[in-house]
Amino acid sequence: MRALVPAALLGLFGLGLTFQQGAPAEARAVAAPAPAQDVPARPGRAVAVLAGGCFWGLEAVFERLNGVADVTSGYAGGTAATANYAAVSSERTGHAEAVRIVYDPARISYGTLLRVYFAVAHDPTQLNRQGPDKGPSYRSAIFPQTPEQARVARAYVGQLGAAKLWPRPIVTRLESGRFFPAEASHQDFMRKNPRHPYILAHDVPKVRALRAAFPRLVRGG
Repeated sequence: MRALVPAALLGLFGLGLTFQQGAPAEARAVAAPAPAQDVPARPGRAVAVLAGGCFWGLEAVFERLNGVADVTSGYAGGTAATANYAAVSSERTGHAEAVRIVYDPARISYGTLLRVYFAVAHDPTQLNRQGPDKGPSYRSAIFPQTPEQARVARAYVGQLGAAKLWPRPIVTRLESGRFFPAEASHQDFMRKNPRHPYILAHDVPKVRALRAAFPRLVRGG
């Protein structure tokens, strides 16, 4: 999201996007199947941490899902000392822009979150980038919070790879590391800035694709 205009309008190839002057691009969801394995539902809340490009769009997608209680934009994979936007922008911190999703496993499963992540939230075949955003901080990465999440995520990446849903190989990595919330200016960015050029070009289409592909998962869908 560093270069917003015109570079943002040149990177619309991710997620099958097209663009028409004066209107947001259209996006279509990838027909990702339900995971063959999933984390069993347990009482209470659980946490998922996912990275896949600019955290503005990830947040915008996941905060609309039934069963999701909270989504926080932040940085994962590096240290506390470099968990800030200026440092992460150097692309030398090891951090990925990520979201921390607090959810109710009785209402939405970890596997369903992964399904939305791969089908709508980002393009898992782009290495160290998403659309116009380039660098390892924009990598596709899953940060499992439990051994069960790691097992399910690893199995699902294999399941999707075998299905050959994309013309290029999946490059999503399973990683470890702490999550650090981003600055307040990055939280709820789409809600606060609905007419921002980057939001219109990249994130509004993702939300539309989410509603079209998973209407029963979306609040008010």
